[in-house]
Amino acid sequence: MKRCALTLLVCLVFCATSFAQESSSSAKSNGNAPAATNTIPPAPPVTPNSTPLELARAALAAQGGDKFRDLKSMIMFGSANLYAPNSTQAVPGKFVMVTAGDRVRVDIDASPIFKFKQIYDGQQSYTSLPGVQIPPATKFGLPVLARYDQAGYTVTALPDRKKLRGFRIADIDGNATDFYINANTAQVVEYLVPYNGYTFGASNSKLKVVDGILVAFNFSWRLETPQGAFFAEYIVKDVKINQAVSDDVFVP
Repeated sequence: MKRCALTLLVCLVFCATSFAQESSSSAKSNGNAPAATNTIPPAPPVTPNSTPLELARAALAAQGGDKFRDLKSMIMFGSANLYAPNSTQAVPGKFVMVTAGDRVRVDIDASPIFKFKQIYDGQQSYTSLPGVQIPPATKFGLPVLARYDQAGYTVTALPDRKKLRGFRIADIDGNATDFYINANTAQVVEYLVPYNGYTFGASNSKLKVVDGILVAFNFSWRLETPQGAFFAEYIVKDVKINQAVSDDVFVP
């Protein structure tokens, strides 16, 4: 059970690191926000009176605006510490995460205890653990921030959390991500994703701008399950933006 839930945590990491590329020029208004354009307008300052749409727009601008929405690829390398419920002893490992348009690959090596590979080639998913259900790679997390103003998505208010402003982005299928942003910078500090009876949470503690894209260099993920909370810490050692990625990367 612990191994299965730990795998689900990695699966949701797969979603969180997916940056699906979609042409903003083809987006249409959904009645909840203006149609997307080729240039994202400057975000309004975040104030106590900011609407959920204004918060989403400010968060997208802080994430990189057009550069984030049009991201071609991202490659991240680093170290990971994985924790089982009620455990203070980490399982150390290394990770590589690659995204290119709709395609995603995640490799986590915490040998000899845990080793995992997951690939989405744009049409089909593959995981190194048979029988594990993989959530849609583009339905949760940061990818939906780039789609907040497109057809089929709605943005609604959430109660603030301490000094963080909150809003929810949901699609017509009921998939939702709850975002919490820094009221001064509009940067995404936390987001929560309910999926298949679990709750997945992400927290960013160190953010840097790389080639115009806001990248989390220190971040953690938490998965709440009936067995307790699974926790993972990630430290990015290197990141490459918009470099060519071979099709072979997304072959199992």
